[in-house]
Amino acid sequence: MTKPDPRDLLGIRDLLNEEEREIADTVRTFVRKEVADHAGQWFEDATFPKHLVGQLGEMGLLGMHLTGYGCAGTSATAYGLACLELEAGDSGLRSFVSVQGSLAMFPIWKYGSDEQKDRWLPSMARGEAIGCFGLTEPDRGSDPGDMRTFAKRDGGDWILNGSKMWITNGTLADVAVVWARTDEGVRGFVVPTDTPGFTAREIKHKLSLRMSATAELSFDDLRLPGDAVLPGVTGLKGPLSCLSEARFGILFGALGAARTCYESALDYAATREQFGRPIGGFQLTQQKLVGMALELNKAMLLAVHLGRRKDAGELPPELVSFGKLNNVRTAIDIARTARTILAANGISLEYPVLRHANNLESVLTYEGTEEIHTLVLGQLLTGQSAYR
Repeated sequence: MTKPDPRDLLGIRDLLNEEEREIADTVRTFVRKEVADHAGQWFEDATFPKHLVGQLGEMGLLGMHLTGYGCAGTSATAYGLACLELEAGDSGLRSFVSVQGSLAMFPIWKYGSDEQKDRWLPSMARGEAIGCFGLTEPDRGSDPGDMRTFAKRDGGDWILNGSKMWITNGTLADVAVVWARTDEGVRGFVVPTDTPGFTAREIKHKLSLRMSATAELSFDDLRLPGDAVLPGVTGLKGPLSCLSEARFGILFGALGAARTCYESALDYAATREQFGRPIGGFQLTQQKLVGMALELNKAMLLAVHLGRRKDAGELPPELVSFGKLNNVRTAIDIARTARTILAANGISLEYPVLRHANNLESVLTYEGTEEIHTLVLGQLLTGQSAYR
């Protein structure tokens, strides 16, 4: 009988098929070669490594779970595993891929016209065009139904006014999928960012997701042709379905950050000496390592289970909330515990732990806060809505 691997205690890799293992290994190798040694500096400099976008496209990671238009058409589980490996490098890198594929490409793929799909999806899959997703507004984070951005008809055109906040990829984007109120309900618009009246301002002074390009978008009498609207959906179900796609990637992705923190603590405990021996030999350190290993492996089992359900077409959005709520909470607890094992070294960018912990503070609240996902599950359990 083979002795369990401390880095994969339950042998979760054995639950994956050959394609899934190959994708995970390919992305892990890429991250170790191109990202791991530079992520701390990119975080410190608040710089997104745009030079990697083409490689992400060549690897088929952009819109990878979509079919046609140059997309890889992988399983949902494979997409989740790729998100995990990317976030093992940095949450900002996974956020880029998540926004590109699940928030910008997915609504065009699912709800767009043939013309919109043909124009944007192939170039976005290659990384030649970058997309962003405009839903969140200042003071309207958890209540998108109260958005103020409005689009009105003007003859055959649309006139868009308003603003969006905390938009990942906003300053990099060639196209924005913007959600706005209209007289007929919430609609999505495909907005080239070179359209007059479109402004993207970088949000600075962040202490989290510093590698990610984050922006405020403004629309000032922005005129769009009539065919800029996504024809396939009206109402909040459009943007909420996109968020569900992205949250699925997050419930895997956060575990990449957790795994990096756990492995950093495991390695550190084996080499750092106090009182004449490695700190891994002390009971309290072992208690912390065991706790991290337990929670990480349980969360991995949950992620794979939800991936299998999504691939079977049997994953309701409430269970995506279950995964996001549990796994991000688990990841941030692991990051904080790992930091205590590294002690003062844990706050240095020479080690990845506090960088991941800081990033996870954003992951904890974006695309649905802990409170919102708790209320989603509370409504499922009781049949009572606590939102209003």
